[in-house]
Amino acid sequence: MKRLPIEIGSIVISLAGRDEGRRFIVIQELDDDFVMVANGQLRRMDHLKKKRRKHLKPTGRVVEELRARLSEGRPVEDHELRFWLSEEEEELVQV
Repeated sequence: MKRLPIEIGSIVISLAGRDEGRRFIVIQELDDDFVMVANGQLRRMDHLKKKRRKHLKPTGRVVEELRARLSEGRPVEDHELRFWLSEEEEELVQV
């Protein structure tokens, strides 16, 4: 069984820790084991959370706009993260 990749812009669910069950967006890849995530609420862009990849479950959705903006060096606001995550939740409810 092939696992979905965890890359910049991926929407993921935390599987371990105090934030278990919460949705995040991957903001930065540190190495093969760690990434930095944020959700715009508890974890804002100015205070990213370092998480092990094995403690994250990818949802299969990637925010392409976020990836493009980060690669261009343009800022991303917390309210935008909350918007992208709320879109993901709305898609789950509709299915």
